[in-house]
Amino acid sequence: MKTAFITGGSKGIGFAIANTLIQNGWKVAITGRQPKAVDEALAKLNAVQKGSAIGFAADVRNFEQQKAAVDKTVNVFGQLDVLIANAGVGFFGSIETLEPKRWHETIDTNLTGVFYSVKACYEALKKSKGYIITMGSLAGANFFAGGSSYNASKFGLLGFTQALMLDARAHQIKVSTIMPGSVSTYFNDHTPNEQDTWKIQPEDIGKLVLDVLTMNPRTLPSKIEVRPSLPK
Repeated sequence: MKTAFITGGSKGIGFAIANTLIQNGWKVAITGRQPKAVDEALAKLNAVQKGSAIGFAADVRNFEQQKAAVDKTVNVFGQLDVLIANAGVGFFGSIETLEPKRWHETIDTNLTGVFYSVKACYEALKKSKGYIITMGSLAGANFFAGGSSYNASKFGLLGFTQALMLDARAHQIKVSTIMPGSVSTYFNDHTPNEQDTWKIQPEDIGKLVLDVLTMNPRTLPSKIEVRPSLPK
């Protein structure tokens, strides 16, 4: 039985990926910054399949916390097959209004946090000849006003992931990045509502991740752009 480690797994896209994988026989470990949110997510996931999910309060900006969570995951489940580097934040505004602390939080979470997650998982993934999926964004290829920190983090993430793909080949680790457009999540303080029906739904990304992971191993979808079919 395969195991996935999912950062930012307590809600939104990360939770939907975890739920989809569990429904298809996987074990998952999730992380999040808020212990209560992690516990609530675990209760829902283990209601789908008892004993299928474990979780940790861990911040991707802290390498030691990531490494400890990965080590515990391997100790519990015996192996690690997939990293889903999903945790991310977004702060938007002109360069005049963007505060330095928001810049650092965005870069440290969306870019450095992925680097830390990959480093923490890499040895385990070398053993399993596993898979790394980073959660990018269409903002990693399309810049917009007010998006300086977010664009920088996601453009950087795309470059990091594509270079990582070439490095990881030597260990038979596959690497992909998924770049969604508008998704109905809690991102940027949004609350999903009935007006979000035109958006990509989190479970759509969960299904896409499953499709990528079950693709014939001779084929590698290295960069996947995903957008609403009929955007507003």
